[in-house]
Amino acid sequence: MAIDVVAVRHWPFAEVRQTYAAKDTILYALALGYGSDPVHAAQLRFVYEQDLQASPAMATALCHPGFWISDARTGIDAAQCVHAEHQVVWHRPLPPTGALVATTRVLDVFDRGAGKGAMLVFARDLHNEAGGDLIASIEHRTLCRADGGFAADAPQLQGSRPAALFTPVDASRVPDRRIDIASLPQAALIYRLSADPNPLHADPAVAQQAGFARPILHGLCTYGLCCRAILEAFCGQRADQVHALALRFLAPVFPGETLRVDMWHDGGSIGFNCSVPARDGLMVATGSATLAA
Repeated sequence: MAIDVVAVRHWPFAEVRQTYAAKDTILYALALGYGSDPVHAAQLRFVYEQDLQASPAMATALCHPGFWISDARTGIDAAQCVHAEHQVVWHRPLPPTGALVATTRVLDVFDRGAGKGAMLVFARDLHNEAGGDLIASIEHRTLCRADGGFAADAPQLQGSRPAALFTPVDASRVPDRRIDIASLPQAALIYRLSADPNPLHADPAVAQQAGFARPILHGLCTYGLCCRAILEAFCGQRADQVHALALRFLAPVFPGETLRVDMWHDGGSIGFNCSVPARDGLMVATGSATLAA
């Protein structure tokens, strides 16, 4: 069954509401390794209810529309889909507790050609349920590896090539900051309690069927770890100091691996590369962040 581009472009998303408490905010932060140093005051602000602040990256785990691309009506081969890029723009700080409502919409489906897949681009806006204030705008890009070539028979379905979310960093100069963050061996098991219970991240048998030696870390947990590095390097661990963060996923991370985040600071913009030193510096993600004015 081929992808139904018309159905995907006009997918009828329902509003999603979610209430979260301090316990949820703390659980998310624990998955990112906050609290590893129990006397680090800045880390404790993310994992202790006194003066609690939410990691900005937790917006990615709230009011998720679910794994809708696996619905047979889309025609998408969901088993061949990978998370390609992700961006969040924060319009105001994410409250440590609250009630949110989200609306999701498909922006476009772009045909990369037969054998090259299709890029699915969709967006989600998070609002405070009470006042309606916009908290965050999220753009999610999924590469549907088995669904390219649809425009050959129907060029009108080609779709517009999405603009780049960011310009990859020029890594020819020494980074301004380098931070190593050890992910927890149980990071995926904790993270899946906040979002995405896909057994790929918990069940060794499922991971092996997918071609991995063991369960892999959620891509959005890697996103959260990169956000953690930026908060530490340039924001004094203040969650309200990040305005936007865009990231491209390049390779999976295994729980327990140490990530190295190299960052280049240019005014209010930060470019970064994320690698795993133990795997010969394998690049697993690259992206950019914008600091709050």
